[in-house]
Amino acid sequence: MDVLIATKLSQNTTDKTSYIAFTNLKKEFRKWEEVMNSPIDRIKKSIKVCGLANTKSANIKEMLNLMYKNFGNLSLNYLKKMSDDEVYEELLQYKGIGKKTISCVLAFGMGREVFPVDTHIHRILNRVGAVDTKTPDETFELSGKIIPDKYKISFHTNLIRFGRNVCKAIKPECYDCTINDLCSYKSKVLFDTKVTSKENNFIILENI
Repeated sequence: MDVLIATKLSQNTTDKTSYIAFTNLKKEFRKWEEVMNSPIDRIKKSIKVCGLANTKSANIKEMLNLMYKNFGNLSLNYLKKMSDDEVYEELLQYKGIGKKTISCVLAFGMGREVFPVDTHIHRILNRVGAVDTKTPDETFELSGKIIPDKYKISFHTNLIRFGRNVCKAIKPECYDCTINDLCSYKSKVLFDTKVTSKENNFIILENI
């Protein structure tokens, strides 16, 4: 459940910011049952630092209530008996939970050999020419078939760091990229822009 909530909070914000929101939530509430029974405003106050607090707090509260209604508790242990496809089918019923979030639960929460795809990974794999897809979901479906199982989690986290620090959405540092010669990206930035930025290597799911 921690991984599910943390990944939900990380949507549309940075991992560092969402980690603050997650730790605030854990400090404010001792159990997820308390979050479920709390007024939305109290939940929103705890997570407001991460943005979209109105939507996220409402979705989290609704999800927890529905899970409790269906299973009588807020443990996700029942997922362990399910196949990956069954877990996707089960969790996709909740608002604000998509394939990327569920993939993170499977990979980081359950130790399954799944390759979560976020916007960084979708961008990088298309730029280098590993896939030719339009959406992260399409990239997820295709990349999961071509990446060896034993490398899926480490490749996921390494690509995120690579996307933050080198293959950036805006002004990628192609001139400092070790796979420049292998990359098929047509808009390569082949000169040093002289913009020095601090490396951003913090990944929330490695710290839950």
